[in-house]
Amino acid sequence: MVSTKLNPGVSTKLNPPVSTGSSIVRPYGDTTGDGMVQISFTLPIRHSKIAEGAAQQLAHKMGMDPAMVVHAKSMGPDFTFFVVYGRVNHLVELDKVQVVERDYPLLSPKETNLEIRRLLRRRLTVLGACIGTDAHTVGIDAILNVKGFAGEKGLEYYREIKVVNLGAQVAVEDLVDRARAEHADAVLVSQVVTQRDAHLINTRQVSAALRKAFPADERPLLIVGGPRFDEAMTEELGVDRIFARGTTPADVASYLVHAVAVGREARRAHGREAS
Repeated sequence: MVSTKLNPGVSTKLNPPVSTGSSIVRPYGDTTGDGMVQISFTLPIRHSKIAEGAAQQLAHKMGMDPAMVVHAKSMGPDFTFFVVYGRVNHLVELDKVQVVERDYPLLSPKETNLEIRRLLRRRLTVLGACIGTDAHTVGIDAILNVKGFAGEKGLEYYREIKVVNLGAQVAVEDLVDRARAEHADAVLVSQVVTQRDAHLINTRQVSAALRKAFPADERPLLIVGGPRFDEAMTEELGVDRIFARGTTPADVASYLVHAVAVGREARRAHGREAS
């Protein structure tokens, strides 16, 4: 199994788009740099003129001036959904944007298979599941199932990767037991349900459980994904990698190869230090 002692690179600088010619940009609505933005939100108020005035007031407090309520619709008897359009004076400083960028090469399935065979001399075992009460398997299936996503085949297509898809609503204890039984190299957890930060709570639970169940040098990689994750929270959540929306099977497969290579290099360095 692959140790999880990895440090995904975090890029703190985003090169400004060539078209702007500047590292400072403003939102665009009707004309370039006019600062116009559109936001939507729900208030726990019955739809009325007062409700629309409350939405406009909130938009003003958020820095929109002028602010126009362009859409309002009742969401049941006691809630109203709003769309507000208006101008903000805030600027975006591109040279201060912090993002997590891919710090490993994107490989084809053939290249991935060859690298796994070279590095491990066996198949790489990947265990995937939606944990807790999360029943949304579309994301994990898109990465694992052979049909894949965005024109790419899923990890089941890779002959050097063994995929064990546990499906939805898997208890953390069951996930850890199966990871141990399968001698998993990596555990992929998908979390779509985010109410009351359920995705963060569940992720911390599975991270703690894996660390308790495995020695540090045998612990499988823990990779989580979902539309509401912040990719910069790897250390805070105790995971090796976070994949957000738009992730494809090739992204995950390439990362697994990168992680295996980094883990092997770390073990070699540790061996040299010991000798």
